[in-house]
Amino acid sequence: MAPDSYNPVNHRAVEVLVSKLRRRQVIGSREAALETVRVLRQVVSKARFSNIDQLVNLIRSVGKRLVEAQPKGNTVRKILHHIREEYNTAINGVASTSSKPVFSISNFVLQGQPRKQSVALKSEGSMTLKENDPDDPDSFARGLKPVLMEAIQDVLDELETVYDTVSKNAKDHIHSDEIILTIGYSKTVEAFLKAAAHSRNYTVIVAETGPSYSGHEMARALSSAGISTFLVPDSSIYAIMSRVNKVILGAHAILANGGMFAITGSLLAATAARVHSTPVAVCAGQFKLTPLWNLYHEFGALDFADPSSVLGFEEGNLVDKVDVMNPYYDYVGPELVDVFITNDGDHPPSSVYRLIKETYDDDDHEL
Repeated sequence: MAPDSYNPVNHRAVEVLVSKLRRRQVIGSREAALETVRVLRQVVSKARFSNIDQLVNLIRSVGKRLVEAQPKGNTVRKILHHIREEYNTAINGVASTSSKPVFSISNFVLQGQPRKQSVALKSEGSMTLKENDPDDPDSFARGLKPVLMEAIQDVLDELETVYDTVSKNAKDHIHSDEIILTIGYSKTVEAFLKAAAHSRNYTVIVAETGPSYSGHEMARALSSAGISTFLVPDSSIYAIMSRVNKVILGAHAILANGGMFAITGSLLAATAARVHSTPVAVCAGQFKLTPLWNLYHEFGALDFADPSSVLGFEEGNLVDKVDVMNPYYDYVGPELVDVFITNDGDHPPSSVYRLIKETYDDDDHEL
């Protein structure tokens, strides 16, 4: 009899997260990714399976539920990729199912930094990862779970340190006496700008980003760190762009074509920057990469805020005559971005597809 692959405890954990995502109780891409990893860790630790395919199908079923609540989530795909790598390392001593190694600059650099305990994993795998014992249906899962927990922990560690790793080379991108424009509030951009301030004196102009006005929070955070900061209305972006040396934006999701979804107003800033030949840099962790080319439409994958913040219901007859859209995100095409600054180095939009090839498996593009 095949072991149960799902139980009510795990089901409740998944449904709680789905509810939080739908209600926007989890704020920020990184927090959503962290919550997803923690739930998947619970699922895997309690799951019963007799082969790797059963486990993959279980994780995919969880992924489908989470993607329904948050279409731009990629953490499940990343977990599946790491689990396959660790599984193949444990049983064969190889880190990839591909017959040919995938070359990348990051892999080339990391060749001199082998994973800890890789030899032990291979040895342990050869002893414990064998055909399921009919008398002990949990033997396969019990032998594999320590390896899987390490794979999940790798993803968790990457998420927990993403701000520091994205910001480690900030001083190479920002120079003294430059004027930087950013828009809204991004924790990654905040960490990046603060890291550069340790060795550079520069000025930041923050667009307030109506109607959410999250730029106010960014301006306070930068000013409190001793960075010369000016808060301006969104309508001033084009007028001041000729004085700006660089635009630095955050991203909510980076698409396979090199475009991205970012906070509303980012398209305005990026378009103005292109007219003035001002470079646009995007700070984002690689967990925001998605293998999808289009998420429903250019308004941001059905992510809309309360329209009353744009046009109040007290306006009376006017409200009945117009349809008000208040999207959370803009779609910014790859032609408007010069470089993505990630926790794995700097990449132009044209190389995003290669990063996705290294980060996710083709089988997981559609969960």
